[in-house]
Amino acid sequence: MHIEDIRDFALSLDEVEETTPFGPDVLVYKTKSKMFLLLPLDTDPLQFNVKCEPDKAIQLRDEYPNAILPGYHMNKKHWNTVVANGELKDTQLKEFIQDSYCLIRKK
Repeated sequence: MHIEDIRDFALSLDEVEETTPFGPDVLVYKTKSKMFLLLPLDTDPLQFNVKCEPDKAIQLRDEYPNAILPGYHMNKKHWNTVVANGELKDTQLKEFIQDSYCLIRKK
């Protein structure tokens, strides 16, 4: 998956805005003025931060220790950093973004 694929997917969700509050190197996607996806433009391999239910976050980190890490520069209880290193399928990456989006929309 590439940055453009993630951008397109995030922007396809209802009422999503793309912002750059942390500077031009990090795209931030919000719904209802709340962040659900942070996408740095300068990482290799590609990685992004998504919100996650705390118990599920721990489970995913245990299941994919090389691809899902505690959220970089985020509340580690509620955020994961997902590394698109080929270990996870594109459908899984989109699922993590969708789950994060849904968590914010519920509030």
